[in-house]
Amino acid sequence: MRIKLLLLSLLLTFAISAQEQYYTGVDLTAEGAELKENLAAKTIGAHTTFLSYTPGVWESSKITDVNPENSSEVLLIYGYSASGTTARTSGINNSGGNQGEWNREHTYAKSLGNPNLGSSGPGADAHHLRPSDVQYNGQRGNLKFADGAGNSGSVSGGWYPGDEWKGDIARMMMYMYIRYGNQCQPNNVGIGSNAATGDFMIDLFLDWNVEDPVSDFERQKNTHHDSNQNYAQGNRNPFIDNAYLATRIWGGAPAEDSWGIYTSNDNEAPTVPTSVVLSNATTSSINVSWTAATDNEAVTKYEIYANGTLNGETASTNYTATGFNSNTSYAITVLAKDLAGNASAQSAPANGTTTTDTTAPSVPSNVNITFITGTSFQVNWTASTDNTAVTSYDVYIDGAFNGAATGTNYTVSGLTISTDYSVRVLAKDSANNQSAQSTAVTATTTNGVNSVVELFFSEYVEGVGNNKALEIVNLTDNPINLSGYSIKKQSNGAGGWINALPLNGTIDVNDVFVMIHFQADDATLVAEADLVAPEGSNYGAPVNFNGNDAVGLFKDDVLIDIIGVLGETAKNFESMTLRRKLTITTPNTTYIASEWDQYAFNTFEGIGTYNATAGLNSSVFNSFKIYPNPTYGNTVYFKVGAKTKIKAYNVLGKLVQTAIIDGNNKSMDITTLDKGIYILRVQTANEFITQKLIKR
Repeated sequence: MRIKLLLLSLLLTFAISAQEQYYTGVDLTAEGAELKENLAAKTIGAHTTFLSYTPGVWESSKITDVNPENSSEVLLIYGYSASGTTARTSGINNSGGNQGEWNREHTYAKSLGNPNLGSSGPGADAHHLRPSDVQYNGQRGNLKFADGAGNSGSVSGGWYPGDEWKGDIARMMMYMYIRYGNQCQPNNVGIGSNAATGDFMIDLFLDWNVEDPVSDFERQKNTHHDSNQNYAQGNRNPFIDNAYLATRIWGGAPAEDSWGIYTSNDNEAPTVPTSVVLSNATTSSINVSWTAATDNEAVTKYEIYANGTLNGETASTNYTATGFNSNTSYAITVLAKDLAGNASAQSAPANGTTTTDTTAPSVPSNVNITFITGTSFQVNWTASTDNTAVTSYDVYIDGAFNGAATGTNYTVSGLTISTDYSVRVLAKDSANNQSAQSTAVTATTTNGVNSVVELFFSEYVEGVGNNKALEIVNLTDNPINLSGYSIKKQSNGAGGWINALPLNGTIDVNDVFVMIHFQADDATLVAEADLVAPEGSNYGAPVNFNGNDAVGLFKDDVLIDIIGVLGETAKNFESMTLRRKLTITTPNTTYIASEWDQYAFNTFEGIGTYNATAGLNSSVFNSFKIYPNPTYGNTVYFKVGAKTKIKAYNVLGKLVQTAIIDGNNKSMDITTLDKGIYILRVQTANEFITQKLIKR
C-alpha cells in the first residue's frame, strides 16, 4: 500500500513538474466542492504581492501579455474588428486611454462584481486584466458574456469574446470565483445556467473551457506570476495549469487533462480488501483493520460500510467506525478505490457487537433560572458527560416530570404568578441510563408585570474583512414594530451621530434582529441576517463601524442604547465579539463594560439566538452525531433526542436544504445536493452548533 501511494505521489509530482512545488500540500485527489476549497485556499494564500492599478498592472501586462511572435507588441484580448479584419496586437508601449491605444480591460467587469471590484484588490488582479483596444473595450462596456461564434462582438444583448479568447475568459472567470468568492460570482458576469454545478458556476464557462483549450500564451502569464520577477503576484490560475480541474469541480463535458492523472485509460478495479478484522469495540464504535488491496496504478482510498451503509473512508488500512448504538451487532465491509474511480467489490463481512452501556451520565450542574415572567421561566444547566453520549435531559418541577430537552435549556410554562417552584434536572444516554437529579434550585415567578419595556443591543461583531454585525433583542411582553427605530454611528471618535440606518419589520417576544454589512460572507452571519446594510454611498454604513466608532440604537431619533464611548478615539472594540450579559434586561445610553462579555476574533456562533453563549461550548451537543460523514450516499442520519432543525448551507453561504429531525424522522435525504462540503446549522430550542458535512 505504501509503495502504491508513493507511486501515485511521484505521478502527481511528475505531472505538475512545470509548476514545481506550487501545488505541494494541495489534495488534488479531491473533487467537487472539496477540491474547489483546496484550490481556493492555495490561490488566496499564494497571492502575496498585490499590484497597484497604476503602474503595477500596466508594467505586469507588458511582461505577461507580450506577443510570442514579436516582443515589441502585446496581444489584445477580443481583438479589434474593423473593415472585416481583426487586429490582434498593439505596440507594447502604446498604452493609455486614447483612441488607437490599449488599456487595461477588466475581463470581470468591475460593475458586475458584488460589490463593485474597484481599482484595488480584485480590481487590480493581473490574472484577469488584459490589454485591450480602447475603442473596442468601450464597446464591450459591462456587457455580460454570452455565447456566439467567430470574432468577438455584441450578441443578443451580451458580449462574445471570440473563438480565440473564450477559453481564456472562462478560466479567468473561474480564477476570480475561487479567489474572491461571492464578490465574483460567474452567473453575474456571464449568461448561462448554474443548475448542474452546485454553486454559481455556469455551463457557458464550462463549455468554453472545453472548446478553447489552454494556450502557451496563457501559460506564460502563469509562469511569470509564480516567479520572483517584478510585478508578479505569487499565485497561479490553476485552471490554466490543468483545465480538467474545472470538470472535476463542476462537472460538464471533460476538459483537457494536461497532467494526465484524471483521464487515463485505467479501467482496472483494485482487488478486494481481505482479512477484515474488528477490535476494541466500545458502546458506540468498533476499530476495523484489513489487508491492503492492490491495483495496476494505485489504491487511493477505502470505503467502510456498516450494515450496508457507508460509515466513512480512509487512505490507510485502519479505521474506527463510529455512531453506533450500544449492544448492537454490525456487519462491516470494506472496498477499495483508485484515482480513476474504479472500485472493488465489498469485502466479506466481519461481524462485531458494540458493548453494553451501563454507565449513567454525570449529574447536570450549574442549574440556573432566566427569562422569568409571571407564568414561565427558562431552566439552564451545564452539559453532562457520558462514556457514550448524552441524548436528552428530563426536567422536574416540584418533583413531577415536566418535559425533556436535548440541549441545555428548557422553558417551563403554564405557571402561577408570584409562586415558588423547585427545579431539578437529570441526564439520559441512548441506553436509557439516567443520572441522579441535580440539586434543587428555586424559581419564583413574577407578579405578572414585565419590567422590560424596550429593545436593546445584545451582540456586536467585528470579524475578518467586513464580517460585521449588530443584534438587538426584544425581552418585552409584546412583539415590537421596528418602524421609528434606527442605528447610527459616530465616526472615529469624533463629530456627531451619522449614517442613520432605518429598521423595519417586527421583533417577536424573546427574539432578535440581526443587521450585517453587505460584504459579510461568513455563512452564519449571512444565514441569520434580518437586514443587510446596503452599499449605498457610505459603503454599508453604519454597519461599517471600526473599533473606535460608537454605535447607537435610536427610537424616534432619540438615543436609547449605545455600544462604545462617544468621543473615544482608541480602538477599544476592534476585532472582537461583544455579547450582553443575560443579567442585563434594559438599554443604557452610557456604555458600561461590565454589562458585556468579550469573545475572540471571528466568533460568530452566537449571532441570531439570544442566550446562545452555551452554543459556543461543544459539550452542549456532545450527544449529537452525524453519520456517515463523509458520505457517498444520499441519506445521512442524525443522533438526537428531541426535535431539531437542520439547515444546510453550501460553501458560499447559500441555504440549500432544511430538515426537521425528531423521534419519527432521524435522517435527511441529500439526493439533490451535489458532491461537496456543506455547513449544517443544528438548532434545538435556543441553542445551536455548526457542523461540516462532506458528500463525496
